[in-house]
Amino acid sequence: MIPRFLYTLCWYLAAPLVGLRLAWRARHQPEYLQHVGERLGRYANPGAGPFIWLHAVSVGETRAAAPLVHALLDAHPDCRLLLTHMTPTGRATAAELFGKLAPRVLSVYLPYDFPWAVLRFIRCFRPRIGILMETELWPNLVHGCRRTGTPLVMVNARLSERSARGYRKAGPLAREAFADLTAIGAQTDGDANRLQALGARRVQVTGNIKFDSSPTPGLLELGKAFRNRFGPRPVLLAASTREGEEAPLLEALSLRCPPHVLLVLVPRHPQRFDEVARLVARSGLKLQRRSSNEPVMADTRVWLGDSMGEMYAYYAAADVALIGGSWEKLGGQNPIEAGAVGCPAIVGPHTFNFKLVCEQAIEAGAALRAKDLPHGLNLALELIETPSQRKSMSEEGRRFTALHRGATGRTLALLAPLIPKNSNRPQAHTTQPL
Repeated sequence: MIPRFLYTLCWYLAAPLVGLRLAWRARHQPEYLQHVGERLGRYANPGAGPFIWLHAVSVGETRAAAPLVHALLDAHPDCRLLLTHMTPTGRATAAELFGKLAPRVLSVYLPYDFPWAVLRFIRCFRPRIGILMETELWPNLVHGCRRTGTPLVMVNARLSERSARGYRKAGPLAREAFADLTAIGAQTDGDANRLQALGARRVQVTGNIKFDSSPTPGLLELGKAFRNRFGPRPVLLAASTREGEEAPLLEALSLRCPPHVLLVLVPRHPQRFDEVARLVARSGLKLQRRSSNEPVMADTRVWLGDSMGEMYAYYAAADVALIGGSWEKLGGQNPIEAGAVGCPAIVGPHTFNFKLVCEQAIEAGAALRAKDLPHGLNLALELIETPSQRKSMSEEGRRFTALHRGATGRTLALLAPLIPKNSNRPQAHTTQPL
């Protein structure tokens, strides 16, 4: 109780900075100044429920949740799905993926972790169950759900040793929050063991829902259209790159890569598109942008993928992919999307956020590991010059992703007994403060 009190006190002390933080982020994304009331638990009338609530922080979690969203809507035709996010890009991704499902799918911001804001949120929507994608833990939110009798489950949960060390530093605050969760569906045995060591109970290994995602026919057709724009040139994709990775990649490209090889460069965060375009310009390499929709010229060295929701198409159009986030100490991204469309993947040395998936992909022959970006570029060029190895890795990638599917069904089985059948759950408890 005392650790959570001190945690809440820190939130109150930091409250004046909340507006400043939103204004600061709005310099690059004006959407941060929209729907500000929702961040404090103030919502327009959501209409009739009942709601199943699923929290997906930003773009990655929202896309990962897609198979589960559709499965929940199919399994509970009497319910609407409430999606909550923390970023405008997460909310925009939900609109892109599920906009046609309105009004059955409603997207709002999750409030900041003030007890009164949490209470307003729960009282407004009265969800039958709350589902947290991956490892998003807010102590007052967890406590508020326990006090109001709202089951709260963490699914697709992953916890690297590095993240576990951070939670251990939080001590009793983290242990209480993990212990108060109704259940957890972990991606791997290692994730489950680390979660249990932090106090989590009722943990099951359900697998990684991302394996159940698949490209739509439209994205595959778009990938073919991209490839037609590129012509017969070899195509190297740098997928979901992060800050600090593009500059050394462009330098290595200038020094080591034949001019006929086209680099398709796709930053992970859309607010960095213009910044990365400036980096390319400073490198002296000729740049074109996907958003221009112009033919790709023969002397273009870099094609900037400045679009959202088209990653499958980029992978489908590439001969080989360098997986971003793994070249600096950022934890990497997963190679699942690459494998699903048969694109050979190369990961860097820093994959602690997706340790097992990357190791499994490498063991399966769907991916290679490089010690640094120059090494990764050399491996990519070798693959470009070796069609037989590319074909083998492509086949193994498809086989690898197919082998690990099924996590959505196991997650539904975990959730089914926890979702009340009766929509008349009592009004949120308000006689005592949260």
